[in-house]
Amino acid sequence: MSPRGYHSEKRQTAADETRRRILETARRVLAGRGVPQLTIDSVAAQADVSRQTVYNAFGSKSGLLEALCDHLAERGRIDRIAAAFTAPDGTDAITLFLTAFYKFWATDRTVTRRLRGLATLDKDLDAVIKARNARQRQGFAALLDRFPDLDTSGRDREQTLDLLCALGSFETFDTLDGQAALAVTAALAVLRQ
Repeated sequence: MSPRGYHSEKRQTAADETRRRILETARRVLAGRGVPQLTIDSVAAQADVSRQTVYNAFGSKSGLLEALCDHLAERGRIDRIAAAFTAPDGTDAITLFLTAFYKFWATDRTVTRRLRGLATLDKDLDAVIKARNARQRQGFAALLDRFPDLDTSGRDREQTLDLLCALGSFETFDTLDGQAALAVTAALAVLRQ
């Protein structure tokens, strides 16, 4: 006879709270003054948990970074992009998609800037950021598939996606000082030139 599975609601609630506290600590580390030290040890110490607790909660540094990006996405309401995929026309869809990303990044701009900066030095973080960028590209591709008449540029599809991704990137958001309307105008121009 196999042992019965054990599940404690209190234990799960405590684990979820610890996980949330670790993620908020990692976010605060990145938002703080000075050069952020985003290591398992620094996050564990500031969250007042052991290094092993961080590993138990996230499995690895990559797992922590992936969860941190998910946490930031939740805080920034990236779920707003869903409206783009049900929009009645392509112009509305592109507008909703880009605006959702710009609002998301505006929520934790300093943290996102530092995460992306650290990604140039940290291969684990670089992989996480590249995977997120690839998902954004897939979103643009899905919108172009849904509204094939949206792209009248005559440009190669990959070039169009490259341009849309450049306009939808955090770096463009940061350069444009969060002006989503400028990015939307540029994206629509790219699709029609």
